[in-house]
Amino acid sequence: MVDVEQLYKDYGVLADAKENASEHKEAYANILSASQGGQKEKRLAAQFIPKFFKYFLSEAEQVIDAQLDLCEDDDGLLRRQAIKELPNLCKDAPDHLPRIADVLTQLLQSEDQAEFNCVQNAFIAVFKLDAKGALGGLFAQIQSGEDLVRDRAIKFLSTKVKSLGPDIITKDVEEQIIEKSKEILHDVTGDEFVAFMKLLSSLSTMQTLLGRQQLVNIAIEQADLKADFVPSDPDCVDKLTQCIKQALPFFSKNVHSTKFIEHISNHVVPFLSELAGPEGTNVKLEVLKLLAEMSTHCGDYEDRGCLEKVHNALLEYMPLPPAEVEEGENGKDNDEPKLQFSIVECLMYTLHQMGKKCPDFFTAEENLDRLKDFRLRLQYFARGNQVYMKQLRADLRDKTGDVLKSDENKIKVVALKITTNINALIKDLFRNPPGYGCIITLSWKPIQKATTEQTQQQQSVKRGNITPITFSESGPAKKPTVGGGNKQRGARGVYHPPGGRYSAKAGNAPIGGDANYGNNFTGGGQQRRGGFRGRGWSKGRGRGNRF
Repeated sequence: MVDVEQLYKDYGVLADAKENASEHKEAYANILSASQGGQKEKRLAAQFIPKFFKYFLSEAEQVIDAQLDLCEDDDGLLRRQAIKELPNLCKDAPDHLPRIADVLTQLLQSEDQAEFNCVQNAFIAVFKLDAKGALGGLFAQIQSGEDLVRDRAIKFLSTKVKSLGPDIITKDVEEQIIEKSKEILHDVTGDEFVAFMKLLSSLSTMQTLLGRQQLVNIAIEQADLKADFVPSDPDCVDKLTQCIKQALPFFSKNVHSTKFIEHISNHVVPFLSELAGPEGTNVKLEVLKLLAEMSTHCGDYEDRGCLEKVHNALLEYMPLPPAEVEEGENGKDNDEPKLQFSIVECLMYTLHQMGKKCPDFFTAEENLDRLKDFRLRLQYFARGNQVYMKQLRADLRDKTGDVLKSDENKIKVVALKITTNINALIKDLFRNPPGYGCIITLSWKPIQKATTEQTQQQQSVKRGNITPITFSESGPAKKPTVGGGNKQRGARGVYHPPGGRYSAKAGNAPIGGDANYGNNFTGGGQQRRGGFRGRGWSKGRGRGNRF
């Protein structure tokens, strides 16, 4: 074993030899042996080994092993010094860069913040030397490393690597990231899936039409739409909703959501009442909101039954008017309808969007009874909806600033958005034949810049300009009369708003029969962040639940 004095002598020999340093193998061997010496000798070895490595490339295996031994020393200061020098070894021996990247990936599990930062800096330096080689070592540990190493590696990949810029993350490097990510995505947890989708969506290659379609296809594959959907399994429901959320930003007029829509319409919508989710969340409304958002970009669908299932689900929340209005002693209806406006907005908007692709759903000869029934329900729901809109507007009139920021008024503002949307949709669907040209912004979405068509629609529902929708006596074959009409259908009496729901105090009453007034409009509880149980949704890799 050499001491500090001998190390300095060997250093002098090699430094004086300059380009002929390779002739002094014994001096370099002494420096390598210092990696197993005392702490002072190790500190010198951590600096001297990389400095003269380029003259002894034939000893690369032994040199790298000695430096890696120093990276695992008990002395934190020594470890950081040895880690800092690893990129210099990569410069001189690029063939060994993937191995060093593999080791750096393992070192990311350090709990010492200073050391962790040192590892990240060294890793970034290695990426700047050879991004593709560095990715090889990184993905090797993601694929086969321990849980902590895997988690840290994915986080490093999704945060640090994607921010390196186009000079380092070139098109070829992006293609490698995409290819390797697809391999990893065969076995990931829910949180890992979200991280990879964020990473992939940030790549310039994925900003094209083809790239966005790839991202949607990845989400479809992860959702495993061919598998049986179990509505009573919270993980099954959560997996589907999270896959849709990741795909949602990439749908457009050219990238369609049809596969998701057909799946939800056929396998989820018929079982809305059975959907299971975390306590305190309205998972039914969450799913319907996602369906409504996706329906905007629905393409042509072969299975017309999915539209029928959406229609049937909507009918459950749009009651037929009673044969006659029977009033109790206090002038209230004996059987008050429980109108759930939030759910109706979602389902009616979805029906409206999907109906564009199948206009004969209501107008075909064999569907005239369906249209007649639907019109009756639309008319009855429209009356209650319009009365409630008036009451909300009256309650919110002249309220501005901080007053509108109260919890109660926030709920009323959302309620007004919902009822306004429903009113616009009903007017369109009530046309003869039903129309599908109305454009609205869903109540939970930020308001976009209004188009000319939207401006005209908004003008029709200004305060004080809400008009009832009625049938002419000759039936649905004629165009509906909007506003000012005195004709009533058959012997049915004038509509009386149910007391306690559409009365003057409706702004403070529970809506739709829900115990929580706010939940009916805002989604029924807190939004989930990631929302995964355990580590994923299906079994694999021995890490608990996974995709």
